[in-house]
Amino acid sequence: MIYSNSMKLKSYIKQQGFSLVELAIVLVILGFVLGALLLPLRAQRDQAAQIQTQNTLELAKQALLGFAQANGRLPCPALAGSGVAAPNASGPCTQQVGFLPATTLGLQPVNAQGFAIDAWNNPIRYAVTQSDVNITTGVATLNPVFTTSNGVNNAGIANLSQSANLRVCASSSTFSTTCSAPPISGENNYLVNNAVAVIFSTGQTEALEANTLPAIVRPDETENLDTDTVFVSRDISTAAAPNEFDHLVTWISPYVLYNAMIQAGQLH
Repeated sequence: MIYSNSMKLKSYIKQQGFSLVELAIVLVILGFVLGALLLPLRAQRDQAAQIQTQNTLELAKQALLGFAQANGRLPCPALAGSGVAAPNASGPCTQQVGFLPATTLGLQPVNAQGFAIDAWNNPIRYAVTQSDVNITTGVATLNPVFTTSNGVNNAGIANLSQSANLRVCASSSTFSTTCSAPPISGENNYLVNNAVAVIFSTGQTEALEANTLPAIVRPDETENLDTDTVFVSRDISTAAAPNEFDHLVTWISPYVLYNAMIQAGQLH
């Protein structure tokens, strides 16, 4: 009797079990369900990372203004391997475009090299105007207005907008006619044509693409990574290459800097 019941149970299980085709269908359905659940979570993580990075850039901007209020000038960019401005003194910078000097600014947290980082662990980039021409006389002074102690005060507000030469554009595709440096009369492709400083994050894809072969070339992002005075800021886009763009960019205008320094008594 026991043997007979066992045989009946095995026969029942065999009859009621899933076939391989049915199991495959179930797994496919589960895959779709999990994918639908995970996509919103990933979008939320991406959005949170962007907000965190935007907050970091805003803190960096305020730290730069605070430095100018205390020292009468902006700091130079830091070079690779150090979070200290190069040089960490008044006068011309070693290079105009580099990294945010977080150690010099006293910003925390920083990575092992002393750089402030974005939400994807990329060091924050920084560029500062190195124009050294006195607009009134048109003569080079060899002391850049915005990184030289008392340089802003000597230039005067009437000349500041012309002394600042960093440009932020909406695209790199029309530099030859509408977003060049120096500016061309009648151009309309720029967001600001006289930024004192530009601070930016290279975005989520920077680390992912660092070792990609062949190298991925994205014109708008490439423009931010060279050493000239032109930068690009636009909405994040995941469109097909070469139009992807996920840099986050902000800047300081000469008037914002001037007002901050007036409040600190640096200008008279």
